[in-house]
Amino acid sequence: MSSEDKRAAFDDPEVLERFADLVVKTAANLQRGQLLAIGSEIGKEAVTRAVAAAGYRHGAKFVDVAYFDLHVKRARLQYADEETLDYVPPYLGERILQLGELHAARVGLTGPAHPGLLSDLDPNRVGRDQLPAVRETGKVVNERKTNWTAVPCPTRPWAQLVHPDLDPEDAWIKLCDEILHVCRLDEDDPIAAWEERATTLVTAADKLTSRGFDALRFEGPGTDLTVGLNKTSKFLAARFETVDGIVHLPNLPSEEIFTSPDPTRAEGVVRATKPLVLGGSIIRGLEVEFRDGRAVRIDADENAEVLRSYAARDENANRLGETALVDGDGRIGKLDTVFFDTLLDENAASHIALGHAYQMCVDESEWDKVNDSTIHVDFMIGSNDVSVHGLDAAGASTPVLVGGAWQL
Repeated sequence: MSSEDKRAAFDDPEVLERFADLVVKTAANLQRGQLLAIGSEIGKEAVTRAVAAAGYRHGAKFVDVAYFDLHVKRARLQYADEETLDYVPPYLGERILQLGELHAARVGLTGPAHPGLLSDLDPNRVGRDQLPAVRETGKVVNERKTNWTAVPCPTRPWAQLVHPDLDPEDAWIKLCDEILHVCRLDEDDPIAAWEERATTLVTAADKLTSRGFDALRFEGPGTDLTVGLNKTSKFLAARFETVDGIVHLPNLPSEEIFTSPDPTRAEGVVRATKPLVLGGSIIRGLEVEFRDGRAVRIDADENAEVLRSYAARDENANRLGETALVDGDGRIGKLDTVFFDTLLDENAASHIALGHAYQMCVDESEWDKVNDSTIHVDFMIGSNDVSVHGLDAAGASTPVLVGGAWQL
């Protein structure tokens, strides 16, 4: 069937409504009477409006939409004074803190609406402005005051980035189909499908936590990296629970288990297995070297300066805040598609993150031992060719993830 005969899934109002219902009620798990905040971008209006409508259908007291315009960010990066580029008006951080105090539900729509828009700008300037991300988000996540989720929002420019060899309409149709597939909306009962997958991931996380490893070692082409763990490090998965007892899926789709590592113990070299989209730029061929927990070398085939700028933002920006493992049974990795979107690509492959860590991944006694930073940047380091072993305090090695399969 040609693109002339087939309609893209997200052009179908019924499919869009089903997607929005899954996002609002299953992923974010909006409760009747809650405020719903949606973080979106110019170019994502159709999905944004569908999610807002689903919010009201499911009992939202009020739906607040915050649109970010990347073209305005480009103007700032072109013309603003250098010393002002990292300025964030305090009311932007206060907004997310207030959402926490109101115990709101939050939905973030990911995926590039204007890919490559900043690629011709000075990467050092691009790295100074991290908006729409604000530091206060990490605080609200750690305090577990909001039930939240991040979900992919397809756009036609994104489709052409992912599938450049296809006719634009065919690319749009394919990206929409892929997103529906990885979100399990092609299942008769997507809610039950997500319950089953989440249970699998939570079980794997619990098993890994119970082993009490001192460190994880990643080995593969161009990679030999050992990441130390905290004494109380615990692995979490697809289900989060707020302080009010609301269970939600922080990512849809979600295929990872993750923890907060010891930020003082990372040694070796790691090569990214997928491109990283950061600050509107695409970083390809990324390689990072760690010594004594710090990233001391950041190289790439393209746009290494952007990540270097992020890693220099503060004292701890070049230390690790997350280590995550992804098995080969998830739907994203099997597509063998590079989505140029961190949400999807990080759930296709094991990854690590520079910057801010999640306190919820350790006991309260070690909250002061996890990394604190103004940034949190995930990049993908896993594949079926990258093995992961757990190390005990004496250095004895136990297979954890080999060939994409759990060995626990």
